[in-house]
Amino acid sequence: MSFKSPPEVAKAGVQVGAQKAGLSWDKAVVAGFLAGAYIAFAGMLAVVTSAGMDPQVWGGVQTLVTGGVFTLGLVLVVVAGSELLTGNMALVPLAALGRRVRLSQLVHNLSFVLIGNLLGSLFVAYFLAKETGVITAQAPLERLGEIATAKGLTESDWQIFLRAVGCNWLVCLAVWMALSAEDVAGKVLAIFFPIMAFVAMGFDHVVANMFFLPAAIFADVPGVDWGHALENWAFAFLGNFVGAGVFVATSYWYLYVKPEQGEASGGGTRAEGDGHGDGRVARDERTTASSSATA
Repeated sequence: MSFKSPPEVAKAGVQVGAQKAGLSWDKAVVAGFLAGAYIAFAGMLAVVTSAGMDPQVWGGVQTLVTGGVFTLGLVLVVVAGSELLTGNMALVPLAALGRRVRLSQLVHNLSFVLIGNLLGSLFVAYFLAKETGVITAQAPLERLGEIATAKGLTESDWQIFLRAVGCNWLVCLAVWMALSAEDVAGKVLAIFFPIMAFVAMGFDHVVANMFFLPAAIFADVPGVDWGHALENWAFAFLGNFVGAGVFVATSYWYLYVKPEQGEASGGGTRAEGDGHGDGRVARDERTTASSSATA
C-alpha cells in the first residue's frame, strides 16, 4: 500500500505531534527559523513570478501563478524538515487531545516555533529580499505593494480572521495528506493543491504575512507600517489556530483517535475504516516518526 488510510494518518499525527511537543526550546527556535525562511523564500518567489501580470489582462491567472509557486514553502518545510507554526497548530493539539501532550508543552512549542518563524521571515525579508534588490525593482515592488496593502490596509480584522481560518484549514489538510504519503513525490503532490488554493483565494497565513508585510515596510511601500503588521498577525494567528485546531485537529481526533481511547480503557470497538492490524499501524508510526518532519 503506497499511502496511509485516514485512521493511520491520525495515529501518525498524534505520534509526530508528541515529538514536536518534546523539542527543546533551542531546537524549536532553530527549526522555526528555517521554516520561516522557507515560507519567506516562497513568498519572494510568488512576488517575483507574478509581478507585471496585469489583472485586467490575466484575470485570475495572476493569483493562480502566485499560489502555484508558493507551494515551494511547505514542500521545503515538510521534505527538508523544520517547524512551521501553522502546521504545529494541528499536530500538537491533536497529540494533546490524544493525551500524549500536556497543555504546557503545547504552549511551549507554539511559542518558540513562533519566535523562530518570525526571525526567519524577517531575515529573508530584509537581507535576501530588500538588500539584494530582488523586490525593490519596479515590477516586484508594485506587486509586493498590492499584496501588503491588501493585507495591511484593505482587509478588516474580521476578514483577516475568517481568511486565516480558511487558510489554515487548507494548510493543515496539506500537512495531513502529506503524512499519508509514503514517498517524496506523493508528499509534494498532496501539498500542492491545498496551498495553491489558499493563496489563489487570498486567504491569510500568519507566517507568510511575517514576510509580506515586513518586506513592504523595509522597501518603503507607502501606508504600510508595523502597527498594520502587528494587527494583521494577531488576527491571522487567531484565525489560523481556529482553522487548525477545530477543523483538523479536533475533527480528526473525534473521528479516528477518540474511539481508540475508548478501546484502550476497555470499552468500544476498533475505529471503523482501519483495515490493518496493530502491527502495521505501529510500524507506520515508527516510520512516520523517523522519516516525516512535517509542518
